[in-house]
Amino acid sequence: MALREVGRGSPEKSGGHAAPAGEREERSVPSATIARLPGYLRALGTLVARGVVTASSGVLAGLAGVRPEQLRKDLSLLGAHGRRGVGYDVQGLRAELEATLGLTRERRVVIVGVGNLGRALARYSGFPDRGFVVVGLVDSDPQVVGTRTAGLVVEPIERLAEVVRSREATIAVIATPAEAAQDVCDQLVEAGVSGILSFAPRPLQVPVGVDLRAVDLGSELQILAFHDHRRSGAGR
Repeated sequence: MALREVGRGSPEKSGGHAAPAGEREERSVPSATIARLPGYLRALGTLVARGVVTASSGVLAGLAGVRPEQLRKDLSLLGAHGRRGVGYDVQGLRAELEATLGLTRERRVVIVGVGNLGRALARYSGFPDRGFVVVGLVDSDPQVVGTRTAGLVVEPIERLAEVVRSREATIAVIATPAEAAQDVCDQLVEAGVSGILSFAPRPLQVPVGVDLRAVDLGSELQILAFHDHRRSGAGR
């Protein structure tokens, strides 16, 4: 279903909504817009849970934490062209964003590094709700290999490529120490992984065609500490 807005009892106008997904041209969507789409999807999920059928851009924007004009601009880039003050079809828009984000089919994930963080990620209940399934756990520690977490047996690092290929994983999570992360990243790319989420506290290099997202928890905490320091007036 294409993105569209529905009015309060008014008929749809031709050209007032997006063309069917199969007939649409590929649109160039800014990375900043893509980064906001999961927030819009969460907002729509909240409205679905409340039984809301249509919602204004103001309501959606408030739940997503953005300005209404930003939300309308982002959605228009995906093909939603509506009038200010007209409600969005909540279910239809949710389905369209899921399709845009590639969540209409199962995504298989391998986690490399099964320490405290890796085990917590393997047990995260939010993955299945978003269409992700963890299909493999890999570690280099002999004391960890062979143990079971979230119903999966931890495989040795020597079998990483085999685990990725045999279980058709396309996304990997790196939760290893910094010194091992680039080697693991290279092995994942060689095995055919096209998307990597890294929690390793160091920059990684990937070739063109592989998407890399990095989360450095230590750096994020340091940024929060900076703002807290400024607010408290310490050091003046």
